[in-house]
Amino acid sequence: MTGTAGGRAAAGTIQALQAALAGEHAAVYGYGVAGAYLTGSLRAAATADWLAHQVARDRLEAMLRSLGAEPAAAAVAYQLPAGVHGAAGAAALAVVLEDRMATAYLGLVVLGSTAIREYGAQQVQACALRAAAWRGTTVAFPGMTAAALAAPRQQQS
Repeated sequence: MTGTAGGRAAAGTIQALQAALAGEHAAVYGYGVAGAYLTGSLRAAATADWLAHQVARDRLEAMLRSLGAEPAAAAVAYQLPAGVHGAAGAAALAVVLEDRMATAYLGLVVLGSTAIREYGAQQVQACALRAAAWRGTTVAFPGMTAAALAAPRQQQS
């Protein structure tokens, strides 16, 4: 991979990969919770998404190791953004997980390594598609917060 100097990856690259990895750890945990409240085709979708996040987590760990960094370990548990008490809450959790992961992967698309940028872009797309499936609709700029999309205010002199 490019983006290394003297065999060592730039700190920003490692930081962005670790942030995405932390998100994947949380997504794997979150889908475990969501899946417990779903049945039938929704449970099958949650299982497929859970597995996709495990694959992405493993890929990020491999990238970090290839750059000479130790991948951050998963936490024992994660704070969920809201309580999940049924199928609707589980689907809402899945949307939040995917939106957060799209944001984390946006951090990869600005890096110097072409391979990492491409992987980040592919993952933003995958997260956006999964979020749209759970949400029932798409958003204009997956992973971008409303604050990031707001027009900058002009300062008065």
